[in-house]
Amino acid sequence: MSLKLRITDDMKTAMREKDAARLGTIRLLLAAMKQKEVDERIELNDEQIVAIIDKMLKQRRDSIAAYESANRQDLADVEKFEMTVLATYMPQQADEAEIAALIEAAVATHGATVAAMGKIMADIKPKLAGRADMSKVSGLIKARLA
Repeated sequence: MSLKLRITDDMKTAMREKDAARLGTIRLLLAAMKQKEVDERIELNDEQIVAIIDKMLKQRRDSIAAYESANRQDLADVEKFEMTVLATYMPQQADEAEIAALIEAAVATHGATVAAMGKIMADIKPKLAGRADMSKVSGLIKARLA
């Protein structure tokens, strides 16, 4: 089953169960997907949908940080719930050992210099797309190269 069909089925299930919070989050996701399809005149595949979800998750993380710094825990809790709903559609996250192995392989290929950082990221990013927080991966690479 494609990811798009799974999301649509989950929306129908949330409607039947009258789960308004989950339904709202799924509708936000479907709206973002539809917007991308209309703007670019394409039919989204699973990888493109995962990229959209990843972007939405990053937006939620940023919002949570802003809400918590402003002592608005109620709004932060809403964002956290939306993150849990969106995260169900992401592929299984890569573990730290797998990330470390990919970093070591890329460093061996491109060299252990800070100048090679861009090449290393370009090498690793497609392999970890949607499976790891790339800002954390970037931090691990910087730590390895330092």
